[in-house]
Amino acid sequence: MEMKFVGVDFGCAFGSLSKGEFPEKDCLLPLISKLLGYCIVAASTTVKLPQILKIVKNSSIRGLSVVAFELEVVGYTIALAYCLHKGLPFSAYGELAFLLVQAIILVAVIYYFSQPLGMGTWMRALLFCGVAPTILAGQIDPILFEALYASQHAIFFFARVPQIWENFKNKSTGELSFITCFMNFGGSMVRVFTSMQEKAPMSVVLGSAIGVLTNGTIMSQIIIYGRPQPQKGKKKD
Repeated sequence: MEMKFVGVDFGCAFGSLSKGEFPEKDCLLPLISKLLGYCIVAASTTVKLPQILKIVKNSSIRGLSVVAFELEVVGYTIALAYCLHKGLPFSAYGELAFLLVQAIILVAVIYYFSQPLGMGTWMRALLFCGVAPTILAGQIDPILFEALYASQHAIFFFARVPQIWENFKNKSTGELSFITCFMNFGGSMVRVFTSMQEKAPMSVVLGSAIGVLTNGTIMSQIIIYGRPQPQKGKKKD
């Protein structure tokens, strides 16, 4: 029995349930993977919105590493281009498209509150605008493409390191949004499972695992450094 909706086959699960049986693992796991994949894609449409709104509300980028957010944009661009090139199902990578758009808006907002911008910042922005369309179109040598995708794991890792260090150094997470970090962490955890179920390349699974580690670290810092510091009582004579 086939019951497909937006690429998800519910027939196997409903067939078992109609017989009073619980769906088998081989039937249930792919279904859960597809549903979770689309949930991630849906949630990704607003994942960076809390961070953007927090910066705009406070008119401040206190405690934020500009380089970290710039590297994020580069990483999302390479990851999205690779998944498009490999022809993976949309449920396995769809959030990357929404994350890329939001990441670009977020960097633009950070630039706005970082005035005046230095020449180096303008050069990096222009270089990205010139190279990104070629990468997204897949119009580069296949070997170079594979090398770029392999490097994007390092890019995402080093995109988080400056922010983690900034938090540790200041013992504060500044204007970082807990909601955005929590959604990034949860999305990375779910994406590890869905990538394995969709039989995505191991490099894709590795990237999600790195996301769990780095996003989890930043989320922990927000919790730890966000606690009110105990006030020392005055000594009595």
